[in-house]
Amino acid sequence: MYYFLSMLALTDLGLSTTTLPTMFSVFWFHAREIAFNACLVQMYFIHVFSIIESAVLLAMAFDRFVAIREPLRYASILTNEVITGIGLAVAGRALTLVFPASFLLKRLQYHTVNILSYPFCLHQDLIRTTVSSRRVSSIYGLVVVVCSMGLDSVLLLLSYLLILGTVLSIASKAERVKALNTCISHICAVLTFYTPMIGLSMIRRYGQSASPIVHVLMANVYLLVPPFMNPIVYSVKTKQIRDRILKKFKKHEV
Repeated sequence: MYYFLSMLALTDLGLSTTTLPTMFSVFWFHAREIAFNACLVQMYFIHVFSIIESAVLLAMAFDRFVAIREPLRYASILTNEVITGIGLAVAGRALTLVFPASFLLKRLQYHTVNILSYPFCLHQDLIRTTVSSRRVSSIYGLVVVVCSMGLDSVLLLLSYLLILGTVLSIASKAERVKALNTCISHICAVLTFYTPMIGLSMIRRYGQSASPIVHVLMANVYLLVPPFMNPIVYSVKTKQIRDRILKKFKKHEV
């Protein structure tokens, strides 16, 4: 589990590092311009880290399923080699899927100056500013979403159905509660990640009359709340992490 937590922490750090510089420049220094190539690079890494986070959450669901279904074989199933392979597959999928989207956007024609909806660059926002045909880029963007977060969300749901079936087959009520309790942190992380993303997609599609502030707020929540909340959730709900943090504070008190 701790390897996957490390992957989640690194992904959150990468996502924050990608978005915060331009946000600070906009809100603190009123620097509201960004070069097109820099915008493409930022867009690429934002979507790469978002897809990686989705896949890491799926891997953590698999981790919980193995821990509950096969607790005695957990170490033999999720070996270091298997976890390394999962990590490489997660990163490779994200890097491979997003690169063609950046290449397709690079080939389109744009106005000399464009106004974006958010203080950072997203694919759906950049494609809105083009004066060329956006059909191919739009279709590929949809393919990326379906093949990454869409597929991950379906597999996440399937994983928890399997986990629930396994838990219900446990005879002891105390053991059932204990097994479910180990999943609470992960469920909170999944909801924190997917809920703002779905909200942003709904607003983009159906909320054209909504205030621009609502669009900006939802985009900021989508990219900034998960990296902020995940450490808090896992620190509160994971006993080993909570004990280490409390131990550090007690040392300082002495």
